[in-house]
Parts: sequence; structure tokens; C-alpha cells
Amino acid sequence: MNQLKSRASQTEAELPGGAALPGSLPGGLSDDLRAELIAFRRDLHMHPELGNQEFRTTAAIKARLERAGLEPRVLPTGTGLVCDVGEWDGVTPMLALRADIDALPIPDTKAGVPYRSTVPDRAHACGHDVHTTAVLGAGLVLTELDRQGLLPHPVRLLFQPAEEVLPGGAADAIESGVLEGVGRILGVHCDPKVDVGKIGLRIGAITSACDRLEIMLDGPGGHTARPHLTTDLVTAAARVAVDVPALLARRVDARSGLAVTWGRLETGHAPNVIPQHAELSGTVRCLDLNAWREAPDLVHAAIDEVAGMHRAKTVINYIRGVPPVVNDAESIGLLDAAMTARRGSYAIEDTEQSLGGEDFSWYLEHVSGAMARLGVRTPGDTRGLDLHRGNFDVDEDAITVAVELFTASALLDGNRS
Repeated sequence: MNQLKSRASQTEAELPGGAALPGSLPGGLSDDLRAELIAFRRDLHMHPELGNQEFRTTAAIKARLERAGLEPRVLPTGTGLVCDVGEWDGVTPMLALRADIDALPIPDTKAGVPYRSTVPDRAHACGHDVHTTAVLGAGLVLTELDRQGLLPHPVRLLFQPAEEVLPGGAADAIESGVLEGVGRILGVHCDPKVDVGKIGLRIGAITSACDRLEIMLDGPGGHTARPHLTTDLVTAAARVAVDVPALLARRVDARSGLAVTWGRLETGHAPNVIPQHAELSGTVRCLDLNAWREAPDLVHAAIDEVAGMHRAKTVINYIRGVPPVVNDAESIGLLDAAMTARRGSYAIEDTEQSLGGEDFSWYLEHVSGAMARLGVRTPGDTRGLDLHRGNFDVDEDAITVAVELFTASALLDGNRS
């Protein structure tokens, strides 16, 4: 924790009067609000909706914010919404809190819980229902603080659709202007490997870039008795599958973690016929932002070079996904100070960079910010739950933790500016 704690100490030193003691900041959750948020999360969990189809989810969030006296605005895509707590002066950069609201196209396989998904082959198996509920809860708490004159600066609540749909709904949200007036953005992501009551922080890249790659190889075809008279397309496809990743490993700094992994290779129909067409598809993952930006040109060149050696014609469809989420040090310092003020430094741990992708990264191309890993594992739970599995579930105390983190961040970020 040395890197994080030194950053947090600097943040605390910048706060008027020094760092807040655990539990001393305003904005705690009442028992009634805790119960309401758990019920809200369970309702979302029972009614999961896929990306760009989150109409019920959007309506539920909108109705609750309006009941609190706020004025949420549905995004132009028809799902997702943005809402400001407090009145922006048009000058001071706001803090934004982001949640993703979509679910996954997989069945909910949990047994024995009353909030199991009621929609076939749809499940909140990545914790987006928790993220959504946490930002909603933070908005309700901050609204009350604003009425009491305790909110230093306005805060923007952003409920984003379609995180699971490449290249992610963040791009559409940004295009619609959700970052206008925003100087920093924060988010959390459920982590079933971290105990509830704790968060994981990391300065720098915390996720991987992830792109999709589709390749079509073509040749004249022919008889397997005479491969020298045609393009041996099966061999060409096999060499592309094996040699392209190996070639890239020698053309990119190994520390960037650029990796091409294939998920599909199809070609041919008969044992004595050299086919005319082959297809490969897979993913390109990268741990480094600069290397990710260079990846399309490098991958194209490697494919053409290998395929050209075997006289195969290529059509390459390189589909941009998301860059890595790169947390800036100041935002991590803010999250560290906020969690320390709420629960003490024991509630913070280092976290590793994952190979998963997250479209929160698109926001960080425009403003500073950071994502924390939110512990959702009940201490002592040995089930080994993981994300994107049908049996995924959370300890619902994590909702309170995330609300506390967000509200403290809003208070401390305002004091620092």
C-alpha cells in the first residue's frame, strides 16, 4: 500500500484541518434508506435488461430521482440518464459518479434467493444492479446534504446504458454531452475476490484494452494432390493463427501485454479439397494505452505479412473495443482519502490489473478519474463466485459501502478545490 498511502497522505494534507476521522463526515445512511436501496437493487436484479434496452431500469431510476426533487434527463439513445445534484455555476468543474445499468444475456442459475431473475436468459451477473443502486443512493444522500448547505459543489449522476456492448455505451453518452462541466469522474466495479467492506485501488491501468478481430482468407482452391498449384488455404490459416501472435510478441514491448487470442477458425468441407475461403476471429487485449493505440496497424501488418507468405488474400475487420481504464493518481488519492474517512485505512487494499475490458475508459480519454474495485464477497464465503457467471451474487452490504465512498468523495473533492 506504500504507493497508495503516500498519495492518500498528500490528499489528507491538502484538506482543510487535516484528514477526517473515520465516521466523522456527514452523509451517513439511515436504516430506512439502506433497506430501500436493497429493495431497489433486488427489483433491478429480478428485471434485467440488455444494453440499449434498459427502459424499465431507466424509468425506475428516473422516478426515484424525481421523488427526491431532482430533474433527471434521459439520454438521447432512449435509455440511461444524467442528473445533477446542486446547481452548477457554469465554471467550477463538477465531480461525476458513473453507473452502468445493463445486464448480460445469460441465465440466472442462483437457487434459494427471492430476487432471482424473472427474465429467461438474462441476468445481472456483473453487478451493474449494485453499481446503479450505489450511484442512486449517493444521489439521494447528496441531495439531502445539498438542502442542508453541506455539499461543496454540484455532483453529476450518470447512469449509462450498454456497457456490455462493444465499443460501449460510454461513447454515445459522451457524444450527448454528459461530460460538459465535469472535471473528474469516479466509478466502482464489483469484485467477488474482495471482502465486503473493502475496496481495491490501483494507480495507472486497472483493466485491459479489448478489441475484436475478424479475418477472411481467400484463394483459388484446388486438389490436395497439387497444393503447389494453388494457395494452400488451410496451411495459411493455421500459420496466421500461430505466427501472428508470435510475430507481435517480437514487435511490441512485452510489458504492454499485447495478446491476440483466437476463438474461432473455420475452413474447408472435404478432406481432399483445398478450400477457397477461411475465417478466423478472436480478441486483441493490451495492458498499455499507447500500445493499444498502435495495435491496429501492427496487427494488420503482421496478418498481411504471414498470409502473403502463403499467397492468401486477406480481408481484415479490426473492431475497436475499449482502451484500458487508467486511473490517475490524484483521483485514486481522493478515493483513498474518502474510504479512510468513512471506514479507516484497513478497508483499502491494492488490486491487480485485470485483462477484462470496461468502457469507463472512454470517459478517462476526456477527463481525469478512477475506478475502484468494490468488495462484494461475504467474509468466509468459499463458493468462488466470479463475474459473468449465472450464479453470481453479492453481499448487499456492499451497497452501503459504495454509497459511503461516493458521498465522501464528493465532500472531500469539493473541499480540495
